[in-house]
Amino acid sequence: MKKIALSIIALSMFVFSYGQDAETYIKQGNAKSQAGDDKGAMADFNKAIELNPTSPKAYCMRGLLKDGLKDYRGAIDDYTKAIEFAPNFALAYLSRGTAKNGLQDYKEAMVDFNKAIELDPKSSQAFYYRGFAKKFLSDKYGACMDWSKAGELGYSKAYDMIKEYCNQ
Repeated sequence: MKKIALSIIALSMFVFSYGQDAETYIKQGNAKSQAGDDKGAMADFNKAIELNPTSPKAYCMRGLLKDGLKDYRGAIDDYTKAIEFAPNFALAYLSRGTAKNGLQDYKEAMVDFNKAIELDPKSSQAFYYRGFAKKFLSDKYGACMDWSKAGELGYSKAYDMIKEYCNQ
């Protein structure tokens, strides 16, 4: 009986130490990213992907981190993987569109923003960022309409763009 109890304790310690699942690493990565520990966050997102290589959330979170570090191509690769595993993941399309905006690939960004809006018509951010793509494609009216829609959906920063760009 004592041997069994010791085995259970040892197994519990092993599971506690080494049994973290992908979701735990994603949560840790988010916390580290919020705290400014990009290197630690990247390690956690990499570990989450290692543990669950088909996790769209893990790829998307790592993509968001890469996007913030201006590694737009790496971010696009991660968002594309997330979409591969979850074709209706609106946030992955939105995020891939913003990364493409970062690369000044506005036409391709539009494709992703349109898909994000198709999947989530109340995505204020998709309208907001699509407005930038339209602006840089010289579609002032379209940009202003998207920012107006983003504002209606609750994204107040959109009104700043309307004041700066549309009311002229």
